[in-house]
Amino acid sequence: MLLPFPYRSVVPAAVALLAIPGTVVATGDAQAAAGRARLGNAADVSRTTWNGPAFTMNGDGAVVPASAARAIDAIRGNTGTLDVVVLAGSVPASGSETPECDTVMTLTGVNSCTTWTLTATADGNNTQANADIRNAEFVYFAGGNQCRYTAWKGTALEASVESVIAKGGGSGGGSAGHHINSPIVYDACRGSVTSSEALADPYDPSITFTTGMFSWPHYTGVVNDSHFVTRDRMGRTMAFVARALKNGLTADGTAWGVGVEEGGGSLFLDKNGLATQYGADAYVVLGDHAPEQAAAGSRLTFSNYKIWRLAPGTTFDFKNRPTCGYYRRSVTNGVTDADLYGGTPETNCEPTGGSALSESEPNDSRATADDATALALPAILGGSMKSSSDADYFKITLASGRRAAVQCSVPSAYDADLYLLDPAGATLERSVNDGAGADEALAFTRTEPGNGTYYIDVEAYARSGATLYSCALTAS
Repeated sequence: MLLPFPYRSVVPAAVALLAIPGTVVATGDAQAAAGRARLGNAADVSRTTWNGPAFTMNGDGAVVPASAARAIDAIRGNTGTLDVVVLAGSVPASGSETPECDTVMTLTGVNSCTTWTLTATADGNNTQANADIRNAEFVYFAGGNQCRYTAWKGTALEASVESVIAKGGGSGGGSAGHHINSPIVYDACRGSVTSSEALADPYDPSITFTTGMFSWPHYTGVVNDSHFVTRDRMGRTMAFVARALKNGLTADGTAWGVGVEEGGGSLFLDKNGLATQYGADAYVVLGDHAPEQAAAGSRLTFSNYKIWRLAPGTTFDFKNRPTCGYYRRSVTNGVTDADLYGGTPETNCEPTGGSALSESEPNDSRATADDATALALPAILGGSMKSSSDADYFKITLASGRRAAVQCSVPSAYDADLYLLDPAGATLERSVNDGAGADEALAFTRTEPGNGTYYIDVEAYARSGATLYSCALTAS
């Protein structure tokens, strides 16, 4: 019997699927209740070439026609048609049961759009769902609950979506579907967190991440966020970036937040990593040094986030990420600077109020210390503990009556200790807090006349890793 759209019927898994244009059918046993609803042609198209990948990252759950059309055209090379699969973790509370496909089917070049409602982790191994995904050219994750989506990590569904990208197809999503398309996923498996809560404690129990699921070309080191301005989520994205750095979730000592506003905001990303913003603003938030303070139960301190505001029509190159055009905002003891969502882009793009020095090996002794004497203060000293016996030395000078303070943010990959040495190598001050990721800080005032030479020594105590530590050096 043909079922009139949009009625959905649940039938046993043993019953053959009906693949009829405009027909909505569900499959699965009474427990799984995986629902399948197909619009358009019953048979998938057979393509031999794809021109993607292409991606859409939306601020709310709705498909944005302009960016979706661009992704579809990019994948099909403006020739022929393709098939789309929408993955949803729940049935919409009201209205159409296939809202995303309703929009997709109005776009040029679409042969079919199939919605799969998968409500259990085991549904990630649903045979028919995975067959539909692998036969499709574009997969869209609906809004809802990203924790549901991260539960599919390691199932056949993860590999099926990855196979679509590998052949030159595409992926996208909105709201929760936007979150799942970043390599670092704020999964909200312990509930949602607000900006004020995240800034007050970047280790709030509600802040949990899933990594190692999807990692799209040119989109490394990113954590996505949605409903960005309307729900004031800049603060929590700042906390996410700080956590990614502190916990070594990125490989190069930088972490990026991408927040997209709701109400039509969509970031389209092409195969070369060039993104174009549609509909409403998006923001790219860069953390390029370890946080000055990020610890459980402590308020976040992080200086000089670099923020790009992407208005509709603006582009951002994720393959060759820009080093200018940002404005800066900081967080001090959980309190952010004013006007987080707007600022005058910098054009000189030099460090604010100081400078930075990264270690250069060998620098394991006073004789081979990196020379920080010419740095304008405040300054950032950075490096990593490359072995469990590594030591990094930095040479500084201090005038009589001046007080130097050093505050080091240590990543959770290892335990490092901090020492201040005199010219002969004797320890003047030290900070040796226990535990991987424990921050270190010390201060020293020179009382002798004239200028003196001193050495900052950062030493591995336990473990090692490539994740960068960051030491803020100030003088007063």
